[in-house]
Amino acid sequence: MPIATVNPANGETLKTYEAMGDEEIERRLRLAEATFRTYRMSAFAERARLMHRAADLLDEDQRDIGRIMTTEMGKPVKQARAEAAKCAKSMRWYADHAQELLADEEPAASDVKDSGASRALVRYRPLGPVLAVMPWNFPLWQVIRFAAPALMAGNVGLLKHASNVPQTALYLEDLFHRAGFPEGAFQTLLIGSGAVAEILRDERVRAATLTGSEPAGRAVASVAGDMVKKTVLELGGSDPYVVMPSADIDRAARIAVTARVQNNGQSCIAAKRFIVHTDVFDAFAERFVAGTKALTVGDPLAEETEVGPLASEQGRDDLEELVSDAVRSGATVLCGGERPDGPGWYYPPTVLGDITRKMRIHREETFGPVATLYRVADLDEAVLVANDTPFGLSSNVWTRDEAEVDRFVRDLEAGGVFFNGMTASHPAFPFGGVKRSGYGRELSGHGIREFCNITTVWHGA
Repeated sequence: MPIATVNPANGETLKTYEAMGDEEIERRLRLAEATFRTYRMSAFAERARLMHRAADLLDEDQRDIGRIMTTEMGKPVKQARAEAAKCAKSMRWYADHAQELLADEEPAASDVKDSGASRALVRYRPLGPVLAVMPWNFPLWQVIRFAAPALMAGNVGLLKHASNVPQTALYLEDLFHRAGFPEGAFQTLLIGSGAVAEILRDERVRAATLTGSEPAGRAVASVAGDMVKKTVLELGGSDPYVVMPSADIDRAARIAVTARVQNNGQSCIAAKRFIVHTDVFDAFAERFVAGTKALTVGDPLAEETEVGPLASEQGRDDLEELVSDAVRSGATVLCGGERPDGPGWYYPPTVLGDITRKMRIHREETFGPVATLYRVADLDEAVLVANDTPFGLSSNVWTRDEAEVDRFVRDLEAGGVFFNGMTASHPAFPFGGVKRSGYGRELSGHGIREFCNITTVWHGA
């Protein structure tokens, strides 16, 4: 795949870039290792000062970087600006909380005495250069949620971004450079996916984090496992959105539309499977389909646009094939479902009913504005259908019944359960999944500690 900006709204190639050669990659690896030796000794206050400066610059750049993201991968420009603002907020959160999150921990005095020590503690130390393999769908946020905690912990970052967002990738390196971070603290590697394995095998790279497809995750985890290196993986999702009889149906249906089509439906944590109790199914379905039909699809640079094009022609083809397979197997198209004429990689917001387990769309992730609608008889069936997926990233449940809340928290196989609202990420809360959605956690204290050496310090009596 070429490293290039291709506008998904019209298919026009705007900029192309040469992949870095072996000599430049080696130079950057040497620089990362050398920078880490000194940067790891810096004080939290100095790292926080630099991170706050980077956040301020990002706020100043919000409109420009928003347009770049939209031009590279097609998200509505209002959502792009919101993504930039969210990144700045999260950078400030880590700047303000990293020292507290990584403070030395003192075991109970009785345990220290029982171990034969005069004193003991647990200290969090940075690992070194961390390789981040990042996707195009949230081209700023996916990177910042790794970079902010990693840099605040004293690590340095190496970014291999998706090949269709090179301008965003280069912007990120420039952002940290302008903020005053040492040269080599954060570097972008303009390389193809074929170069990742060799870089990951390099002894100077101490760990890796990947957000992306399951095949990409398997490939990175395989190499990292062979080299005995720590990895964090955030892979696909097919999140359930369960609606029970006690829910506010109007609000549940309204938010369901946003939960499905955010980022043009190209989000791992977007709600994808809408599982509705039979008592409220008809009322919910009517409102959900009407809301989906009412969405404004168009030029992603237009302020009124709610759904833009998919990021690539291949992505649209894959989505279209999932829908076609479902229809051939008996699914009902409640709205959408037909590729529009004209330029760009657009696909209409679509709702499918009468889904069965034999359909590919029941098992595979739909990365685009296509929702599947299920009718269930009771809570037991709702849990069964929700868990009938290889993924387990997040989940949404609409209920006012506390007994049902307890049951869903206990039984849903997911990294998060969001009640009476849509899944969202925040720097204070851990983010990640189970099953084939990956392992490890980003964000919160859990995320900043993922790439730390958790060190026991023991002093004899």
